[in-house]
Amino acid sequence: MDERPIRVHKGRGTALAPQSRYARLGRVAVDDGWARDAWEDAPDAPKTIVVARPGKTIISRNESPDVGFSQSINPYLGCEHGCIYCYARPSYAYWDLSPGLDFETKLFAKTNAPELLRAELAAPSYACEPIMLGANTDCYQPIEREWKLTRRVIEVLHEARHPLLIVTKSALVERDIDLLAPMAAEGLVGVSISLGLLDDDLKRRLEPRAASPQRRLQAIRTLASAGIPVNVLVAPIIPQLNDKDLESILEQAKDAGASTACYVVLRLPFELKDLFRDWLVQHYPLRAAHVMSIVNQMRGGRDNDSRFGKRMTGEGLFADLIRQRFARSCARLGLSDRDLDLPTDLFRPPRADTAQLDLFGH
Repeated sequence: MDERPIRVHKGRGTALAPQSRYARLGRVAVDDGWARDAWEDAPDAPKTIVVARPGKTIISRNESPDVGFSQSINPYLGCEHGCIYCYARPSYAYWDLSPGLDFETKLFAKTNAPELLRAELAAPSYACEPIMLGANTDCYQPIEREWKLTRRVIEVLHEARHPLLIVTKSALVERDIDLLAPMAAEGLVGVSISLGLLDDDLKRRLEPRAASPQRRLQAIRTLASAGIPVNVLVAPIIPQLNDKDLESILEQAKDAGASTACYVVLRLPFELKDLFRDWLVQHYPLRAAHVMSIVNQMRGGRDNDSRFGKRMTGEGLFADLIRQRFARSCARLGLSDRDLDLPTDLFRPPRADTAQLDLFGH
């Protein structure tokens, strides 16, 4: 076992880089004493690397009854926000990359996403259903400022009058109000702002490169003022870390203009359970055992429960308490917990880009 001290990288969610569970060869670090000085002098801030990775398709389908959409688009793989709890981290194992540090530093941009989307929407067989942007990794993460793939995808959906859902914890979504507001006027868009905490210090540790809580509240206000329906997603709720903020988040989101709300309790699939345990020990060592004890109580004695109907909200006394607090607060504030019903009858297939179709071999 590696005895070297695990350090916290400033601006990163984790310093760990566990191997992919699919790797054919395993590596075990052994400290013989010779490299200790070099380890301690290693640079603290791993650089973000973005690689262009054109795709073959862009719309993903799912049949999960726990989410309010059947189609999604993720313009990027990996996420620079570095949220330690991100349930998408284990997906990096499929690429033979680490769900730890690689996930937030080695990113991939699907550079042909807008062209692929145009071709898929123009296909005669396409059946219109709302598309979710940002379901796996944040579509407005910092690299979007330069790559602008999310905006270009929205431009195609705007042209096609296609129903759109967005989930993000970035204020960069405000940049695209010129596209989103006209869509909202036709009932074609809804934006969820993910806001699970109000403590700036906890945010810096838990979500190192995401927008501050107050900046996200301002984004809710800006979007709502533009006539765009805003949902506040209180997620993830982590016992003994941010659960105390539940009522305050709902109150402040409602005051900013949010009209609906939902929540998700912490999920720890695959490699994520080890990454999160290490994060707890690094940042909150005196609370780590207590936090995990309650997490296990909500998951039937395990770190994770993947069953539909249970994985988002958990079960047991603590989960029931969260459910009751959320329901009572929403009732008091007049926040709905119903999904938006976006129309599909306004959809018009976009003009096919024949040059791109030839490029893709159609």
